Amino acid sequence: FIRWDAARHPYALRAADAFVAVARRAHARVFIHVSTNDYRKRSAKLPSVRNYRKYVGKLVRRYRSKGVREWGVWNEANHYSEPTYKNPARAAQYFHAMRGLCRGCTIVALDVLDQRGTDSYIARFYQALSGADRRAARLVGIHNYGDTNRHRTTGTRSIISAVRRHNRRSTFWFTETGGIVKLGHSFPCSPSRAARSLGFMFTLASKFRRDVTRLYAYNWFGTTPSCHGFDSGLVNANGSPRKGYRVFKSRARAFAR
Repeated sequence: FIRWDAARHPYALRAADAFVAVARRAHARVFIHVSTNDYRKRSAKLPSVRNYRKYVGKLVRRYRSKGVREWGVWNEANHYSEPTYKNPARAAQYFHAMRGLCRGCTIVALDVLDQRGTDSYIARFYQALSGADRRAARLVGIHNYGDTNRHRTTGTRSIISAVRRHNRRSTFWFTETGGIVKLGHSFPCSPSRAARSLGFMFTLASKFRRDVTRLYAYNWFGTTPSCHGFDSGLVNANGSPRKGYRVFKSRARAFAR
């Protein structure tokens, strides 16, 4: 993911340029997801549609020229860390803008976390779309940390059902999921628990194989120091593998949807 106003920040562009260059050398497709520019709790300001079109448009033009054709309108739109979390109507306006900015691209129209109130957020998002936009909003991203790490299916199933009430032709990506090594009091530091959750992540993808066509595990490196804040790394900060890495490698190698 990249901050929506990255075009104003050379360091952000340098990081994205480097990522895209390495991916191209590896013959990997890049999916870029637009996100907040301020992760302090409830501090980010919601950009106007005009500014979204201006600055996200610069990103689209820059990275389309480098082969990027897959974009997310707004990362984890319903989470309080994002300025869209109380404004699904604005998220819908961003989707309309992205459609104009990136014609012919694959666009994740809406991206949500499996938390309380997600069904309502989805409904308000689709209600704010015009008929043409509603029909075009067929690809939805799911962040199903709750299901993956509590070994359940309810959040994923609920999101899919809620979206299908508004667009029966919709498909889904797990745009962010993984085994949580550490997060607050709910998930005390445990690489072993995270490894088991990564195994269940693949089980979820298989269970919803008729609906979910892609999965992104977040993320590669753990935190420094280890188990600080939100840590879901497959490897430690120094690159040494965790148990989760071995599970991921084994399951991914043999995985067939």
